[in-house]
Amino acid sequence: MDLEQIYSRGVGLELVLAAFAFPALFWITVPYGGRHRSDRWGPDLPSWIAWIVLEAPAPISFAVFYVRGQHTGEPVSLLLAAAFLIHYADRVGLQPLRLRKSRKRTPLLSAAIAGCVNVLNGGLQGLAVGHVHSFGSGWLTDPRFLLGATLFVVGFALNRWSDAVLHGLRSPGETGYRIPTGGLYERVSSPNYLGEIVQWLGWAIATWSSAGLAFFALTVANLAPRARSNHRWYRETFGDYPASRRALIPYVW
Repeated sequence: MDLEQIYSRGVGLELVLAAFAFPALFWITVPYGGRHRSDRWGPDLPSWIAWIVLEAPAPISFAVFYVRGQHTGEPVSLLLAAAFLIHYADRVGLQPLRLRKSRKRTPLLSAAIAGCVNVLNGGLQGLAVGHVHSFGSGWLTDPRFLLGATLFVVGFALNRWSDAVLHGLRSPGETGYRIPTGGLYERVSSPNYLGEIVQWLGWAIATWSSAGLAFFALTVANLAPRARSNHRWYRETFGDYPASRRALIPYVW
């Protein structure tokens, strides 16, 4: 198969995965970290190692397919590639360092499944911005790019801020859970997931690609059920959990 065939079939597969995962994950709570942990998922790993196993395949696959493209020297293509890789530099390089302070563990199976999906998704995004689509310099002032880039930056910032709040809830050596407060935590239980959804919506708009749309769909399919599970867990665990908070979307859901 040539790269265009790989791209079209890969996008179709990712959309199928999203359509399957969205209803399935409302019924199956995938364990990760300390919350929702279950021995039924088999052997586990320290969460900081599992994080590398599941996240690292995305930038590696992106780079492998991106460099094979015919538009990799174009300025907009390079800018989009940089944005994608900066996100994963944080996910693969910095997030494991934050998680090393905890004793949380994650099932190897769930990390491996996510890693395989990230191989597919990373490669598709690399093909989208490096080969399939050609972005002229005029794209930088196109309303779609400007809107998408803004959403990408806002979503990234919200995701990082939200995770920082979670990591700051415990003192060194402290275990257990607390109710996060401040900012969007006053409105939803998982603003970190909301930030990631907004970020990849921005990517889909900025790249104006079917691969970007598939990535956004898969992100929603994965994170919306997880947000619902987290919200339910908070309400069951803390009797004084604020009743006004929603799972993911302020005032709505």
